[in-house]
Amino acid sequence: MKVILLKELKGRGGEGDVIDVARGFATNYLFRNGIAIEATPGELKQLEGRRHNIEKRELARTTDANKIKEALDGKTLKVFARVGEEGQLFGSVTATMLADAIAEQIGATVDRKRVELGKPIKEAGKHSFAVSIYRDIKATLEVNVLPEGSELEIVEALEEAAEAVEAEEAEEAAEEVAEEAAEEVAEEAEEAAEEAEEAAEDAAE
Repeated sequence: MKVILLKELKGRGGEGDVIDVARGFATNYLFRNGIAIEATPGELKQLEGRRHNIEKRELARTTDANKIKEALDGKTLKVFARVGEEGQLFGSVTATMLADAIAEQIGATVDRKRVELGKPIKEAGKHSFAVSIYRDIKATLEVNVLPEGSELEIVEALEEAAEAVEAEEAEEAAEEVAEEAAEEVAEEAEEAAEEAEEAAEDAAE
């Protein structure tokens, strides 16, 4: 049967689209959850009257989805898990874990149902996955699955790197101070020499 979508139905369309679905699916799921209504002649006529407002809302949704895509696309997440021999995980990295990692590490809210793994992640290392944002707008990310306990090593490495940067900056600052001091001493010596020369000329006269 034909139905009019009132909101996005993943993989099928968005608000205002008219699609064919099984009657049971429409009655038991789409209608009950407010996702669609039956495409009767009267509803189709009303749909044409609402088309302009639907297009405006669709443009806003698409714009927002592209902003989220830009924030997510190409990013790498870190997830820590129990790792056994040969890098095999005890369990797997789930869509919920990735949605939580996106929220914590990128600051974007993603429904776990929109995380597309392709296949279960059951090994340590880097894996690609996608997030279906809206209609055909998707972002591709990477997750680096690391052994539990390596968090401390990473933190220590970051702290060492920060200390090295601070030490380098301090050394550069010290060099600048030394250069400025040397310039001041040179200027003072030059002024003293000029004063001595003037005094000698005055004495000779």
